[in-house]
Amino acid sequence: MNITITKEQIIAGLQAVQNVVSTRTTLPILSNVLLRAEGGHVEFTATDLDVTVACKVEAKVTKPGATTLPVKKLFGIVRELTGEIEIDVDEKNIASIRSGSSYFKVHGLGADEFPPLPNFKDDKKVALTQETVRGMIKKTVFAVSTDESRYVLNGIFVSLKEGKMTLVATDGRRLALVDEEVEISEKSSGEFILPAKAVNELNRLLQSTGDVEIKFGENQASFALKDEKGLSVLLITKLIEGNYPNYRQVIPGEAKERVPLGREEFVQALRRAEIMTSEKANSVKLAFTQNNLTITANSPEVGEARETIAIQYKGKDLAIAFNPSYLIDPLNALTQDEVFFELIDELSPGVIKINGPFLYVVMPMRLN
Repeated sequence: MNITITKEQIIAGLQAVQNVVSTRTTLPILSNVLLRAEGGHVEFTATDLDVTVACKVEAKVTKPGATTLPVKKLFGIVRELTGEIEIDVDEKNIASIRSGSSYFKVHGLGADEFPPLPNFKDDKKVALTQETVRGMIKKTVFAVSTDESRYVLNGIFVSLKEGKMTLVATDGRRLALVDEEVEISEKSSGEFILPAKAVNELNRLLQSTGDVEIKFGENQASFALKDEKGLSVLLITKLIEGNYPNYRQVIPGEAKERVPLGREEFVQALRRAEIMTSEKANSVKLAFTQNNLTITANSPEVGEARETIAIQYKGKDLAIAFNPSYLIDPLNALTQDEVFFELIDELSPGVIKINGPFLYVVMPMRLN
């Protein structure tokens, strides 16, 4: 194999894939990146057997072929080089890397040792813009559970049904839901749970332009990303097996009060109140009175904070407590100026909504 590639292209390719490479692996091949050169492109592929990322970039291919090289070493080398880079690989998978007056010799492993990529049927697929998917992930990812004993909650539930793509995340104390209209054929309908590692990788790879094609099978899903600069990235992930709980039943019924709030003012007041919480007393009290919201945090060993916001509220006096970070997370993920806080009573979950397809349910805490 012999290729000539610009520093920008090889850096773009390696940066897209190297995140999934595990530093602690018993299989040497999993520390390597697969390079496959043909027809004016080089494709870089890395995997940890759960998540695989491949990125195709432009290169001058003098002699097509494939090899695998240690990804961290290769990235370390090319990052320090300037100008065009020539990579020549012999039949023993030893790569000679040249750029200007610099020369490196790197020992690789055969491409046939690298785990093969799965194939997906063409019937289970949908296409959306990258910006749409990125926005949907941002509005749900913070509510994914990190408790490994409830592994079905360690990811985002994706539902493709009746012209809607719905994303749901919950950790049992809060739930975030967002949906978008999308063209889905009868055959492409389905549901799956996307693990947190794949979600975080997607979050990193998705751009504000270009499209993404999602395909899924029994236990794997793929996301093919293409942007306007011609960069194409493919992410393949194993799915979480198991049944996601019925999230519809935790969404409260008709609210007694619907309070419009300025998102920025509300989140800043919560951040200030949060300073005065502690591990033992990790709650803020929201007291709704006539056209007034008073936010207080009180922990005996730290002190207290109190803040008042003028609001439109005509209902009866109501006091309810929440974990402040459970309110700050969704408010940070939203971009709208106005949010709506829906309440039933002191013991029922609170719901945050916007003028759009988003809903967030949060369980209250006991008032001290």
